[in-house]
Amino acid sequence: MKYYLIVGEASGDLHASHLMAALRQKDPQAEFRFFGGDLMAAVGGTLVKHYRELAYMGFIPVLLHLRTIFANMAFCKKDITTWKPDALILVDYPGFNLQIARFIHARTHIPVYYYISPKIWAWKEYRIKNIKRDVDQLFSILPFEVDFFEKKHRYPIHYVGNPTLDEVSSFLASYTDTRQTFLQKNALPDKPVIAILAGSRKQEIKDNLPDMLQAVSAFPDYQPVVAGAPGIAPDYYQHYTQGHQVPIVFGQTYPLLQHATAALVTSGTATLETALFRVPQAVCYYTPMGKMAAFLKRHLLKVKYISLVNLIAGREVVRELVADTMTVDQIHTELNRLLTDASYREDMQKGYDEVYVRLGQPGAPLRAARLIYSLVKEK
Repeated sequence: MKYYLIVGEASGDLHASHLMAALRQKDPQAEFRFFGGDLMAAVGGTLVKHYRELAYMGFIPVLLHLRTIFANMAFCKKDITTWKPDALILVDYPGFNLQIARFIHARTHIPVYYYISPKIWAWKEYRIKNIKRDVDQLFSILPFEVDFFEKKHRYPIHYVGNPTLDEVSSFLASYTDTRQTFLQKNALPDKPVIAILAGSRKQEIKDNLPDMLQAVSAFPDYQPVVAGAPGIAPDYYQHYTQGHQVPIVFGQTYPLLQHATAALVTSGTATLETALFRVPQAVCYYTPMGKMAAFLKRHLLKVKYISLVNLIAGREVVRELVADTMTVDQIHTELNRLLTDASYREDMQKGYDEVYVRLGQPGAPLRAARLIYSLVKEK
């Protein structure tokens, strides 16, 4: 079978690579062609465009690159129809992928499968009309999405489990380095580590990292260590670490979390990863014009929380410092509580246990691959 996949960022590359490997287990003759990244390329197939050519975040960057975005979209449509895959698999990245789905559904008989469904429960709920019309099958990795799609919108979906659980479980099963070994490998002093996960995009790093580092600097008995994002050059971080002697480790986010005492995390999959490593955390997400952003969050967002941990638990397990509450003083106060209040940390980890139970068992990529393969065979 021939599978065409489209992802738009690093996390999509990771999840899609595991889905591709699982598909190859079910379908040894599988051929892949994709808009993706290095991890997908390592599985095999043809990398048409790297996600770094697609990833624009924020109104202004998107506006400045509209010509490139439209050119990529036109090329993608033509490439899919020319290659004629047995299935198109879209991975998150809804602004681009839903446009592709609309075209493919209207112009071809290629089935459209969506793995990691668009987060329309947060905002842009009107996109449900496009999904119902253009997506043949939706594969969800968040348990609360089942009620949203099936009960609220009467659109049946497949909850396959969460691939982050697979990724963390696999790492923990094979990782053997002690804390001392990790410190020695990275030339770090023997101090407790505060992990800094400031986002995977340049704008997130620019907005969040300086305040995170300023807050951590008030704790000299601890050492901040920044998790370098894939696709971001080390030199980029230097603009925002000036005045701070802070190490940056690349390709070691999981080892960093394994040995961290606490973490400051920009919202996203990283909040769930941190929870699965049972590291006490504060979620920090800066937005320009904080008071205005807070007003819009209260009145436009359809959900109470922005972190996956709280969304999955259905309650506040971790503190979210967002918009007008994302200040150095607030980060300092929350971090101090994480480091000094044992009962607070214990309550947070009980919340992590709830999240783990709600996610279900590992095996999300394989469950999704089995379903996709059987659906394609039926077609």
